[in-house]
Parts: sequence; C-alpha cells; structure tokens
Amino acid sequence: MIRVLGGYQTDFARSGVGLFDLLQEACLGALAAARVPPEDVQVAHVGNLAGELFAGQAHLGGMVAAAHPAWAMLPTSRHEAACASGSMAVLAAMADLEAGRYDVALVVGVELMRNVGAKEAAGHLGCAAWAGREATSADYPWPALFAEIADEVDARHGLSHEHLARIAEINHGNALRNPLAQTRSWTFPEGCFGEDDTLNPIVEGRLRKYDCGRITDGAAAVVLASGRYGGRGPVVSGWGHRTAPLPLKDKLAVREPYLFPHLRQAALDTYRRAGLEGPAGVDVIETHDCFTVTEYVALDHLGLTPPGESWRAIESGTIDFGGSLPVNPSGGLIGLGHPVGATGVRMLHDAARQVSGTAGACQVPNARTALTLNIGGSCTTVALFAVTSADD
Repeated sequence: MIRVLGGYQTDFARSGVGLFDLLQEACLGALAAARVPPEDVQVAHVGNLAGELFAGQAHLGGMVAAAHPAWAMLPTSRHEAACASGSMAVLAAMADLEAGRYDVALVVGVELMRNVGAKEAAGHLGCAAWAGREATSADYPWPALFAEIADEVDARHGLSHEHLARIAEINHGNALRNPLAQTRSWTFPEGCFGEDDTLNPIVEGRLRKYDCGRITDGAAAVVLASGRYGGRGPVVSGWGHRTAPLPLKDKLAVREPYLFPHLRQAALDTYRRAGLEGPAGVDVIETHDCFTVTEYVALDHLGLTPPGESWRAIESGTIDFGGSLPVNPSGGLIGLGHPVGATGVRMLHDAARQVSGTAGACQVPNARTALTLNIGGSCTTVALFAVTSADD
C-alpha cells in the first residue's frame, strides 16, 4: 500500500524564480505538509522534460541533494517522458517502495519555461515530438500536432468547436477558484471562447488561443510512503502506464473503436488495479488538457461515454464543477498552468487533496476516489493514478 502523506505546489502565476529555488520550495513544502522530517526521506525522484534547453541545466537529482543538508548522500534519479515526466517519477518511486528498497520517497516535478520567448519555447518543446520528422513547417509544433488529432476526431466521429469551447470555459472558470492558478486573475470577454478570430485567434489548424494550455514556471512535490513507514494519507489504489510509437501518424493509422487504444487499455488497467468498475466509481478527475481536444479525447477513453461521443459528457453537464463527475476542478493545464515536468506530480497532489477534503475552494463535495490522466507527447506516453480516501 502506497500512501500520499502530503504535497505542495508552487504558485503557477509567478515567474522570475530560478529552477533550483522552485524545486527546493516544493520539496520542503511537501515535507512540511506531510509532517515528515527530512532525515526520513530515503530516496528522491525528479520529473523534468527540458532543463537543458530552457535553463542549461541537467543532473537535477543533484539539485535535490543540495536542497537540504540531510539529503547530501540521498539516492536520486531524474525521469523524462515529455509532459508525463512527473508521472514517470511517481511510478519509479512507487516501484522503489513496493520492492522494499525504501519506506519513504520524495517525488518532485519542476520546469522553468517562461524565461524565453514564445517561439523559442515552442521550439524547445518540439524535442518531445520526432525531431525533423513531425510538424517541421509549423510555427508552434504542439498546437499543430493536436490540431491533427482534432481533425482525426472530426473525420471519424464529427467534432464541434462548441464542445471544445465549453471545455475551455469550464477549466478557466475552475481556475478562478484556485489561488495557485496561472490564470486566476484573468478576465474573459464575452464570446472569447468561440470562433471569433479577434477574440480567439487561430494558433494552428483549427485550434485557437483558448484551446491551448499555458506553459508555466513551477514545481510540485509529494511525499510517498509504504505501509511499513506508517502515517495517514490517501492511498494510491491503482495505476496504468502505456507507451505508443512516437510518430503521431503511426498512432492515427490504427483503426479501432478508440482513437488511442493504448490510452483506453491504460485506463482499464487502472480501474482493474483499483478495484473499480469504471468511472462510476470515481468522484473527480484531473486529466491532461494541454489542449481542449486532449480533454475531449480523454472523456470517452476514460469511459464517461461510448467511443466518439465525448460531447455527451459536455452537453449533459457531467464534467462541470457541480456535475456528477467534475473534471479538472483545479483548472487543469488550460487554467491552472502547465510546467511540463511538474504536471503529473501536481495532478497526484490535487487528487490527494480532493479525497482528503483539503482542496479548499476547488473541493468537490464528498470526493472519496479521484482519477488522474497525464499524457506525454502526441498521446505517446500515458499514465493514470487512482487515489482513494484514507478512510476507505
């Protein structure tokens, strides 16, 4: 049994803070929240995509060792899987604990991304696609690739921008409640989520400004412990992890009821390991929404609707904050922000907060089981966690 003893997230609206300072703040904040002495941490895992490109810095495990004197000889590792880097760090830490190597693990995800201009940042992030083979003519590689996914959804099942706009509206609305969200103080003029080229200009393909998540400076950390250590906290009751071929065209060439069969299988793996029948056993979801179409695809793959019918969960109000299965009460990547290497860890932290009733203004009433979905690249790496209240 793996428990989340506590966690911490930096303010995603803040910029101008160095990579080490973000990492140290999150690590020490998580320890304080978990009430775990630094000396009790036996291993640390770091999630990060592009420290070398944005900050000229690799070897981030050594930064954890520098974050507190008690960690000067701590075993550490860094993990990378594009936007799913944080979840890979969590999985590695869980494996350490389950193998009995250690009893307490610190997991931190961190990214510094707003220290360069938008075009340069887009170029750096392109390293998570197949360099030189994908989106080579696009100004912004990732909006271009996810616009291709949107086109494929449209070709197979139909896709209305009205439904994408509603996802953007919900997530930005949720972020207004979150005191750590990047967009918490933004204002949204009437009609800005629609197809007005002035209010909501095209970025790439059919994806518009408000369809796109925001890169962010930030860090998040959690303290995980095995049953041998003791302590109280939500339980990581299930997980799923699958990886598909890197090129988007190879993934889209597969013709099955679900657009991404490996994502569907990872969801089923998670439900099975957690002893859940499906989304009916889940109270709240934190899902990847680097773009509105990412969340749209997630809804049917997680089982909220039949394949190709994600629009039903949107039109019915199911995913609204007050709906029967709220999605991204934190604001998600679109509203809260997306420091790539930290996102998977932040999702787990928010899931643990929800099921422990400590999510503040973002709290979903009576949440007992939460589900996270973290995606890396063009749905290449997928990772999910089910988190259950300590009382269950």
